Amino acid sequence: MKPSDLAALRDEPACDHNLKAKSGCARPKPGASAGGCAFDGAQIALLPIADVAHIVHGPIACAGSSWDNRGARSTGPALYRLGMTTDLSEQDVIMGRGEKRLFHAVKQAIDRYQPAAVFVYSTCVTALIGDDLPAICKAAEQRWGVPVVPVDSAGFYGSKNLGNRIAGEVMVQYVVGTCEPSPPPVDPARPDLKVHDINLIGEYNIAGELWRVLPLFDELGLRVLCTLSGDTRFREVQTMHRAEVNMIVCSRAMLNVARKLKERFGTPWFEGSFYGVRDVSQALRDIARLIGDPNLSQRTEAVIAREEASADSALEPWRQRLHGKRALLYTGGVKSWSIVSALQDLGITVVATGTKKSTEEDKARIRELMGEDARMIEDGNPRELLALSKEYQADLLIAGGRNMYTALKARLPFLDINQEREFAYAGYRGMVELARQIARTVENPVWDAVRRPAPWDLIALEARHG
Repeated sequence: MKPSDLAALRDEPACDHNLKAKSGCARPKPGASAGGCAFDGAQIALLPIADVAHIVHGPIACAGSSWDNRGARSTGPALYRLGMTTDLSEQDVIMGRGEKRLFHAVKQAIDRYQPAAVFVYSTCVTALIGDDLPAICKAAEQRWGVPVVPVDSAGFYGSKNLGNRIAGEVMVQYVVGTCEPSPPPVDPARPDLKVHDINLIGEYNIAGELWRVLPLFDELGLRVLCTLSGDTRFREVQTMHRAEVNMIVCSRAMLNVARKLKERFGTPWFEGSFYGVRDVSQALRDIARLIGDPNLSQRTEAVIAREEASADSALEPWRQRLHGKRALLYTGGVKSWSIVSALQDLGITVVATGTKKSTEEDKARIRELMGEDARMIEDGNPRELLALSKEYQADLLIAGGRNMYTALKARLPFLDINQEREFAYAGYRGMVELARQIARTVENPVWDAVRRPAPWDLIALEARHG
């Protein structure tokens, strides 16, 4: 990818960073890829497209060290769960066999699995040796008649967030607008219902979270054309241009997709969240407002009233058990404020929240929820997290899996909130699940046991003072 193209991706007009003195998002710094490189970001952004063959063009470690590290789920095809790589060796690099191996890898994937499309991801090695990914993909597509999409995402281009943006750019450039959606379905019970089409951008269906909110959309007469990219299919991505509204679920990931769809097709967009009762209701209202259908707005308010009443009833016993608990939240992006809102709905006090991957708008929302003096954690190394937990007397740490052992060594209850989690917390019912898991974590009797002195320590202490 040309330096000018990378600069254009960093200088995203829809990103709040551009409202400040500096231009564009932060450039990569040495060691910044420890949180994920551009290749990793592009791959995890597109990997949940379930009927596509995803081929990593590079050494085996690029695929083996990163494959399936996001808990996205699918209701149908499982092709995305298969790791495919050209497995370049030193001899392949020296002898210039990279492009030939890629061409045959595409052929093997098409012959064996008949995918809807093939995505080819470049890596640092293949970018450095100059393999012409677009040319090979174009030749393979002409040869076998299957869409072959080049994803130029070498790891040294930048951070994981930039990789997310590269993935979105590729979808807009090569895929979106190449197919028309099927006619909207007719509900026999409601034949006069007008169906509206929407897209969810940056929704990855972690632990099946998308399935928590889809029934609400079905009831309201909203058809989700595409979720980029959780539990989606290649053809659905092709039809994204026909949606009436785009909702950005993960703000840092694919702002460029929403902006370009608005520029090219006039599709309005907004940022929202499905975490917490208030945010779910607000997201539904925003969709209805942007569509501008009075009947849809009436149905939306009726559904919100019913679901909020049901959620409040289900959450009441959990709120009594969790009221006054103090949580230290270390995550990033949209979750840095959306989870705060969800925890506050439960009566939990959030003493600090992580903002490493948050935009300026994310930080503004944090201040709205937690006050102007909200404690924001930019660099959450283990020592700082433990110091903060002691300073604020936190009852639990809510963070990603890499922080689990930090909490366990400090005998601090821990709840995984990031992409490796096993439970879905989105939607009204997801809120009840979140409350249940927090209560089970905090009230687990193991914490009292591990905090007590060991029996042999008590014996030694008695002998010393006896």
